[in-house]
Amino acid sequence: MVMNNSVTEFILFGLTQDAEMQKVIFGIFLILYLMTLLGNFLIIVTIKTSQTLGSPMYFFLFYLSFADACFSTTTAPRLIVDALSQKKTISYSECMTQVFAAHFFGCMEIFVLILMAFDRYAAICKPLQYTTIMSQRVCGVLVTLAWVGSCIHSSAQIFLALRLPFCGPNVIDHYFCDLQPLLKLACSDTYVINLLVVSNSGAICMVSFLLLLVSYAVILYSLRSHSSEGRQRALSTCTSHFIVVVIFFGPCIFIYTRPATIFPVDKMVAVFYTIGTPLLNPLIYTLRNAEVKSAMKKLWCSMTSVDT
Repeated sequence: MVMNNSVTEFILFGLTQDAEMQKVIFGIFLILYLMTLLGNFLIIVTIKTSQTLGSPMYFFLFYLSFADACFSTTTAPRLIVDALSQKKTISYSECMTQVFAAHFFGCMEIFVLILMAFDRYAAICKPLQYTTIMSQRVCGVLVTLAWVGSCIHSSAQIFLALRLPFCGPNVIDHYFCDLQPLLKLACSDTYVINLLVVSNSGAICMVSFLLLLVSYAVILYSLRSHSSEGRQRALSTCTSHFIVVVIFFGPCIFIYTRPATIFPVDKMVAVFYTIGTPLLNPLIYTLRNAEVKSAMKKLWCSMTSVDT
């Protein structure tokens, strides 16, 4: 596609222009990003090497951690480098690549969260048919569909981004490339494109969130007939999933279900779901999950015994 614009690079405004605050941002977000990679990598390795974490729930958790690590990597490194850089520029092609990657892995996380809710529904509401419903083959097909769906969504987003003509200015009031701030720079009427963005990203966020709420409501309703011990264990697992859903979908719905209006709080909200959520997910799933903590302890013991 021929670019209908004269802009070859953009300038990312970042979180702040204050020199002292930029140093603070560099240190804080470098630590947060490294913790995100470490936490998600630890979950990935633990699930991959553990003999006890072979259930579909942990199969999906593996892909959630992978999506989290990649999703954070699409935005955090640029924010960290730009915090100490005098020239905060990003080329047009790099900007479009970032739009594609952020929406791909963000959408992947949404679909995996839906699969995890479906798994909990099958385990709690259909216990006798669970092994048939969530067989290894079915889980593989579901994850493949999640990859395909994410690719379709991000392809639609990048198609819309490539349709935007830019003729200056080229300063993006954000710390990464996304369609909302790019729409503000386009030198043409963006009403139709913004409508398509809302109907694409916004609809995915809202429909997925409502679907997850309904699924957890059905699960909670079905727990009435379970024993107190089984109810407590199921509630513990579902509570972890529900916390992840709320802290991820809340900011996403705020950003993607409204017209192309930029608020000062938008960047901090974006920080929460692009960097905060990928960091919190490993903590939530390890601190509230006895099986994962036990598997991590075994992994640590086996590693230390090999070293000695």
